[in-house]
Amino acid sequence: MSADHQQVLIIDFGSQVTQLIARRLREIGVYCEIHPYNKVDGAFLNEYQPKAVILSGGPNSVHWEGSPRADAAAFQLGVPVLGICYGEQTMCAQLGGAVTASDHREFGRAEIEIIGQSPLLAGLKPNETVWMSHGDRVDAIPEGFAVIAKSANAPFAAIADEQRQFYAVQFHPEVAHTPCGGQILRNFVLDIAGLSGDWTMAAFHLEEIEKVRAQVGKGRVICGLSGGVDSSVVAVLLHEAIGEQLTCVYVDTGLMRAGETAQVVDLFRDHYNIPLVAVDAGGLFLDALAGVSDPERKRKIIGGLFIDVFEAEAGKLGGADFLAQGTLYPDVIESVSFDGGPSVTIKSHHNVGGLPERMNMQLVEPLRELFKDEVRALGRELGLPESFVGRHPFPGPGLAIRIPGEITREAVEILQKADTIYLDEIHKAGLYDDIWQAFSVLLPVHTVGVMGDERTYDQVLALRAVTSTDGMTADYFPFPHEFLGRTATRIINEVRGINRVVYDITSKPPGTIEWE
Repeated sequence: MSADHQQVLIIDFGSQVTQLIARRLREIGVYCEIHPYNKVDGAFLNEYQPKAVILSGGPNSVHWEGSPRADAAAFQLGVPVLGICYGEQTMCAQLGGAVTASDHREFGRAEIEIIGQSPLLAGLKPNETVWMSHGDRVDAIPEGFAVIAKSANAPFAAIADEQRQFYAVQFHPEVAHTPCGGQILRNFVLDIAGLSGDWTMAAFHLEEIEKVRAQVGKGRVICGLSGGVDSSVVAVLLHEAIGEQLTCVYVDTGLMRAGETAQVVDLFRDHYNIPLVAVDAGGLFLDALAGVSDPERKRKIIGGLFIDVFEAEAGKLGGADFLAQGTLYPDVIESVSFDGGPSVTIKSHHNVGGLPERMNMQLVEPLRELFKDEVRALGRELGLPESFVGRHPFPGPGLAIRIPGEITREAVEILQKADTIYLDEIHKAGLYDDIWQAFSVLLPVHTVGVMGDERTYDQVLALRAVTSTDGMTADYFPFPHEFLGRTATRIINEVRGINRVVYDITSKPPGTIEWE
C-alpha cells in the first residue's frame, strides 16, 4: 500500500468476522489492513506507521495459557486504539484491569445504555441494540478508563481512556446486527483518529496503473480470462496500463452458460480491443468427464485440463514474463494463520492454479488489496458495463458441479436452456440485483409426469437463489409463489427432458450455496 494513504492497522485475534471490520472501514473511505497478532511487533509497527489500531475479537479466553496478546508497542505508538470483544478483554488484562469468566454469557442481541460522554459514541441514542458474543467479561477496568456504556450482563460494555485515546467495546460494531456500529467506527477513525477518508476507487485506479507499469516494464503478460468479474476487471485494468503487452486467454470448457463465450469474446475482443485468444475445448473436457460422477474428481479433471490447454496456448504465443490473476484480499488474509499454525492455502481459481511454477512466470495481482465489492466498484470506475460488473458469481468448474452425477452433452444442453429461462424470469421481475446468486441444478432423478395425456419419465430441475453479503453465510431468496409457478411452467413447456421443478430453501449453513 502507498505510504501516501493514511492507514489503520487491524490486529487479528482470530474472529470469524474480522474481515467485516476492514470492509466497514473501507466503506467509510479509510484504507486498512488485517495482520495476525503474532506478526505485529515493534519493528512492524515502526515500519507500518498506522494512524490508528483496532484489536479484533477472537475465540480465546484471556485466562487460557498462551492466549493471544497485542504487542506492548501497540499501546505505545501514541495513536488511538480500539478493542473489540476479545480486543477489549486483552486490552484490559494487559493494561492492569481484570477479566473473569462469567456465569451470564451474552450471545446475540443485547441492549446497551450509554452512561458517559465520549466522542466514540457521539450521535448514538441513549439506548442502542448491539450484537454480543462473549463468555468472559471485564470485571475491573485499568486506571485512567471510564465506563461509557453498560448492558444487563456487561457492566463495562464500552469504556474509554480519553487522555490516551484508548477505547474498547464488548460488542461487535462491525456486524450488521449492531445498527449503530457503523457510526461508532466512523467516530473512531474520522473524529478521534482524524483520518480524512482518502481511500477512493479513483485514486486506487490511478495508483495501480503506475504499479503495474513499474512491475511489468516491457515484459509480456498473459491473463486467464474466465468472464467473471475478477478476471474481467484485471484484464481491463492491465490493458489500460500496458496495452498490447497483454494477451488474454479464454478457454471454453463446454460447461459455460448459454451464450457466455460469445458475450465474453464480443466484449473484450471487439468492444475493448483487447488481444484475446478464445479456445473451444468443449469436446476435450466433456470427453474427459464422461462417466465421472464424483464432484472432487470432476474438479480435478477440469482444473488439470485447463492448465494443459492454457499452457499450450501460452506456448503458441511464445511465452510470457508475467501471469495476471484475480487474487483478492480475502485470499491474502486466509493464507496467513492468525495463531501461527499451518497457513490456510490461498484458494486458487481453476484456471491459474499451478501455472506460475510450471511456466516460470512472475505473478501480477492488481486486485490483491481489494474485497469483492471493491472489485465491482473498480469495474465501474473502469467503465465495464453493469451487466458484467453486477454478474452473479459463477463457479470455476462451471455447469459441471450443477449436474450431480454423470455429465453428458445432453445434460449440459438441458441445463443451459433451463438456466437461461430462470435468469430471464428473474431479470423480467426486476429481482436480479436483489439476489447474490441464482442458478439451476439438473438432478440425477427421474420422475413420472403427464404431458399431453401421455406419460413422461424425465428429470427434475432444482432452482436455487440466495441472499448474502460475502458468500460466507446465505439465506434463500423468498420468491413469490407466482414467480416460481410461472418459471416452472416455462421450463417444463420449453425444455424437453424436464417434467418437474423444485425450489431449494436451504440456508448456509447448514447447506452450501452450490450443490457440489
